[in-house]
Amino acid sequence: MMRTDDESGRRAGGGRAGGLRVDAQRNLRHVLSAARDVFGEQGYGAPMEEVARRARVGVGTVYRRFPNKEALVRYIAEEQTRWLTERAAEALAVASAGEPWRGLEGFVRGSAASGSGRLLPPELWWLAPAEERGAERVPRQRSWERAGDGAGGAEGAVESGPGAEGAPGGEGPAGHPGGERRGAAELLGAVGQLVERARSAGELRADVTVADVMLVIAAAPPRLADQQRQEDAAERLLEVLLRGLRPGT
Repeated sequence: MMRTDDESGRRAGGGRAGGLRVDAQRNLRHVLSAARDVFGEQGYGAPMEEVARRARVGVGTVYRRFPNKEALVRYIAEEQTRWLTERAAEALAVASAGEPWRGLEGFVRGSAASGSGRLLPPELWWLAPAEERGAERVPRQRSWERAGDGAGGAEGAVESGPGAEGAPGGEGPAGHPGGERRGAAELLGAVGQLVERARSAGELRADVTVADVMLVIAAAPPRLADQQRQEDAAERLLEVLLRGLRPGT
């Protein structure tokens, strides 16, 4: 499971003593849950108004928690990056115990099922090829600059993180400038170890890269009205993609 709404709410509230009012905590949980759903379905270009509509709150409530779209995008992207890094570390423990393919496959399946792969920061896709060369690529433009909307997008962004009540302030992702790149590099490093272990064991195609694995976990089946068909399509897509990672395919 991804981070629970309660955990996200505490982190987004900055962990202050006393925290937010009960109703404010509830609204914040709804906003974070809606943001994951909306951005997962539509990408980080989705408007804040859609997040508010899905959360069943006014858009002003969203901006009270996150003073601009950059802050919300940064929070969600880094939250999911941390979650995936933890899952990659767990998978590495399995791989280190002599089951490299089971470790990699478990990471891919869990990541795809959670939807976290679709919420990773675009910076990760620029860094992935550079990580495999052992170098670091400097992103030309931040994801939230591209995703910013007219109501406090990139132009109104604060580099040191949002300061509104209930937003991620001195603690959490928005409070650490550059943390998105460090987090992405840490995740890619862990996935790189999984790839290398599976490749060395002859259980992964020699030409499969870290970027390929990240593309697999970010892949999404078509949206279907029938939930069972949606789940079946997702499982089939994942099976096809995993089979393509194996040697001899």
